[in-house]
Parts: sequence; C-alpha cells; structure tokens
Amino acid sequence: MVRKTLLASLLLATAAAGHAASAITPGEPAVKAAKYAAATYRNDIVETLARLVSYNTVADPTVPSDRNPVHIAFKTALKQEAQRLGLDYVDHGWVVIVGLGKGTERVGVITHGDVQPVDPGKWKKSPFVLDRTSEPGKLLARGAEDDKGPIATALYAMKAIKDRQVPLSKRIELYVYMGEESDWGPLVEFLKTHEPPQMNITLDAEYPAVTAEKGYGTVAVTIPKQGADTVPEGVPHIAEFGGGFFGSQIPEDARALIANATPELEKLVRARAAKQDGMRYGFAWQGKNLAVDAKGVSAHSSKPEDGVNAISMLADALAVHDWPNTTAGGVVNYLNDMVGTGIHGEKFGNIAYRDGFMGPMTFAPTVIKQRDDGIEVSINMRRPQGKSTEQLTGEVNAALAQWQGRRLPLANITVRIGEPWMQKNPPQLPTLMGVFSYFTGMKDPKPISVGGGTNSRLFPNAVSFGPTMPGKVYTGHSEHEFITTKQLLLNLQMYTAVLVELAK
Repeated sequence: MVRKTLLASLLLATAAAGHAASAITPGEPAVKAAKYAAATYRNDIVETLARLVSYNTVADPTVPSDRNPVHIAFKTALKQEAQRLGLDYVDHGWVVIVGLGKGTERVGVITHGDVQPVDPGKWKKSPFVLDRTSEPGKLLARGAEDDKGPIATALYAMKAIKDRQVPLSKRIELYVYMGEESDWGPLVEFLKTHEPPQMNITLDAEYPAVTAEKGYGTVAVTIPKQGADTVPEGVPHIAEFGGGFFGSQIPEDARALIANATPELEKLVRARAAKQDGMRYGFAWQGKNLAVDAKGVSAHSSKPEDGVNAISMLADALAVHDWPNTTAGGVVNYLNDMVGTGIHGEKFGNIAYRDGFMGPMTFAPTVIKQRDDGIEVSINMRRPQGKSTEQLTGEVNAALAQWQGRRLPLANITVRIGEPWMQKNPPQLPTLMGVFSYFTGMKDPKPISVGGGTNSRLFPNAVSFGPTMPGKVYTGHSEHEFITTKQLLLNLQMYTAVLVELAK
C-alpha cells in the first residue's frame, strides 16, 4: 500500500511538472482584451462588487434558496447587472447562468452566490457593505473573495470580450450556484438533466490552478452529562467550555469557566497561555469561579495553518493539571489527549498521513456545541489520497475506543469522511499556466492541490483558477474577508485572457 501510494504521488508530481512545461502564452487578442478590461472597468467592477455583497446570502436552513427572498433579490440584482452589460441571463432556481455568444461548444465559469455565516460584531463596518476605507487598498466584505468578487470579475471579463468583438467559436457561460456553502444536493440534481459545458474553470480557490482537492470530513462526539464525574464540593474543575462558529472556519473565540478556582491556578493558566503565539486572553473572577476568554485568528478550515485555533489553544492553556472528567472537563481532556495544538491529527491514534502531491491531512476542532445531553466536539478533517475511507474510518474509531477505555464513554459518535478528488490531464491547463505566467511574471508555474472542496468536482474537465495568489492567505470564511483592488484587477485581466483563449 505504501509503495503504491508513493508511486502514484511521484507520477502525479511528474505529470504536474509536464503540464507546467507545456504552458501556452496568450495571444495578442487575449492580451489586448485583458488590458482593455482593466483600463475600462477598473471602477465599474468595484461598484458591481459593492452591489453584490450588499445581499446577505447566508443559507437559511428553513427556506430553500429558490424561495429565499434575499437570494431572490440577489439574483434580481445579478440579472440587472448582466442585462446592463449586454449578457443573456437564465434563472433555474438554485442555479443562474449568464451567457455570451452562441455555439454548441461551451466554456463554463463556475462560481457561487451564497456566503458563509458572519459575526457582524467582528467587522469595522457592516460585512454586507463594501468597506473601501478602513484598510486602504483592500475591499472588505463577506463574499469579497468567496465568491462574489469572482462573479463580478467574470461579468466584466465577458463584457470586455463583447466590447472588443473578439471572434469566438464557443459560447461562454457563467454559472452562479446558490448553495455551494451549504447544500450541493440541488446542483447534483440540476446536472442530471442539464448538460454542462464541455470545459470549465472554477473561480473559487487559488492560483496557478487547482487540479486536486482533499476530501472533507467530520469527527463529532458528545462528552455526555450521564456518567460524568461528580466533583466534591470546593474542588477546582472545568464547569463550562465552548467555542467556534461554524464547521469550515478555524475558530477565533473560545471560553471556559473554572469553578472553585484559586489565584495559584490562575497564575499557572496565565503562564502557560503566555507561551502561545498569536493568542490573547481575558481573565475575570465571578465569585469563586474564573472565566477565561480566548481570542485567536479565524481562517478557512481547509488551511488551519493560516489561523490560530482558539479552541485548541484554550484547552492547552488549561492543561496545567489533569482535570476531573466533568462534562466540560472531559472536553478539555479529550482535546488535549487527542488533538493538542497540532493540525495534522498526530495525537489521534494512527490517523495522521500525507501524500506527496496533496500534502498532509489536516485535523482541527472547529465547533464546541452545547447539547441537552452533553457537549459536542466537532473536528474538521481534510484528507488527501493515500488511505482508503475504510482504513481511515477504522483508525478513527480505534482511537476513539482507546480514549474511551482510558477516560469516559462518548455519545453520538459521528465519523463522516469524504473522498479526495483529482482532475487528470485537464486540456485547458497549459492555457491557464500560460496566462498566469504572462500576467504575474512567475516562471514555470505548476498546478497545486488544496484542502477545500469546490464545485469543480461536479463539472467535466473543471480546474480551479484563482482568485487567491500563491503564498497569500485565503480570507474567505474568516472574519476579515477581503480582496485587494490590485488583485481584483489582476484577476480581471487573467480571466479575460483565459476566456478569450478557451473560447476562440
């Protein structure tokens, strides 16, 4: 198994290098259209983005998107923008298609109009008003990078191609799906009866191009109230523990309450917390109890290295001695025993592994949820190729069984493990590499793998292309989401050139 996995990784890396070597430099019509787009629509694209982000298109679990009034209003605004730019528009309910040109051969541009939940209290201005002034050069709003910025960019790329009357042999279609962040089911059903374009690019990840994505997984357990330790009166113990916002965000907030705390105990926790990088703590006495508030840095859970996980760090700060297994104390012990402050599952039995191209599995707690029967700990997993689902599931369950044998029984154990995805030999890759290299000056770009999952998996010959540059922090899903004006215009040039080349 190990040798086969290693061989597959080496072959994939070799294939990736081969694609990069065959990069195709964009032609003169593509370059001229790209420069025209940035020069002509540098202000208009920002205004359209401002309009799109003004709609709070977070999913409402009680109202399907095609009946959600805010989603409908967003689509109405999108329709008006498309028609104003001279593009055709069709609303299929959960999916909107904006088109340019005619032809049986089509090039698809895949995006989404829904966004992740947001905590308005963490923003300098409303997350649904495009903030152009708080941080000069940055356009801050929920959806600015994920994925309304790319929608606006694609609209003006198509408009520039139309203005320039670039001859096309293929129709360009912009797909805007309204449930990417919450429910892929309606898109799966839509594609059973709708024939998608033959070639597609997804604007929902990173450059230079994404040809592989890790599988999304969740390991959730409940530390139950039933069977928890009963603590003698006056004994210090963890009475409360919570944190996190939603499953695909590295949490920047966590909190705990230490009952029957002492000044000596506070000193120990403060000293341990002080050794952590990127964390801020607040301590407040409530009678004999000590409340501890932890503040980290939120990030997309597919890239836990970009954030500072407040849940993991607070549990570690509290690891000054072995706590009684009260419900909340059991949570702290579980986190410290099984996760620690690492992000690769190194302490969770034998689950940790990596792939030569797709990288290591990441494993990060994201939400601590209070339930009637206890406290639920949800850990987000992003797993590469290299282990079967059956093997990894077995290893997770074995680790949980071992911990329960040492500590206390768990309840509501849920292990969901998605499959990694890889696009082999996508025909548009040389064009994407050539356009990226031309407009960025980066030589010999190579395709990459990411931890996130996009709708590329559902479309034929799909490859993700931006909007985030290599080495930059992806801010989607964070409480500080933005795109720079410079990056928005660079994306506009690259998307315009790519569409010209793919549809010419």
